[in-house]
Amino acid sequence: MKYSKIKPCTKLEHLIHFYWQLKGNELERQWERVFPDGCAGIIMNLGDSCITDNGSVSMEFGKTYVVGAMTSFKDSFIDANTNLVGVCLKPGTFANFYGYGSQHELANDTVEFEKANAFSVDQTFDNLFNYFNHFFSERMKSKYNPLQSVINDIHARNGKVSIYELSKQNFMTVRQLERNFKKYVGLSPKEYSNIIRFQNALNLIKNSDKNRSLSDIAFECGYYDHSHLTNEIKRNTGLSPSLL
Repeated sequence: MKYSKIKPCTKLEHLIHFYWQLKGNELERQWERVFPDGCAGIIMNLGDSCITDNGSVSMEFGKTYVVGAMTSFKDSFIDANTNLVGVCLKPGTFANFYGYGSQHELANDTVEFEKANAFSVDQTFDNLFNYFNHFFSERMKSKYNPLQSVINDIHARNGKVSIYELSKQNFMTVRQLERNFKKYVGLSPKEYSNIIRFQNALNLIKNSDKNRSLSDIAFECGYYDHSHLTNEIKRNTGLSPSLL
């Protein structure tokens, strides 16, 4: 399996994390697991049919799909002739390019795009990442993310912040914050904060000294104890900490 990614052009980097491509090969046919990160994405299939969403969705050749923000892990089967290309949007930026109602309706789902919003197969083969830059530059409706300051506050605290604090810091009611997050991100602010806290814990587990205890990491990340952290890891990844 070969996975590559590239940053978007400067004009788009505040709205898009990166573009990516995943190709299978004869030697590795496997289920590939993705963990929640709070971001929506766009995927196009340029290879054989690909099973995703833990076996419940088949992505067909030439079709474009929107993937809503996830609250748990998602498995896709990568075969020898798999060729997927995609775009990882920054949280809350889907509405900068598409009109699709509330993102909450797309959470945890993979939905085929109508033709008007789909990528062009021919143009992706010509020069994939340049095509993406042109596509999204032309579609950009606004440069402004209405939730950017809230998202910045959540990341600055690694998810360890109450919804009341967030609403107060950003001059809105808790109800407004909840409504806006579900509309633009697809998740509640609490769900998003929990994902960022989990991602921070995951990073610490992978990069800390092996002698560092799970209890110590749990305490740093704001979990009650190592059991609380273990349960969160299992819920988000389907794996125990020792298998990460």
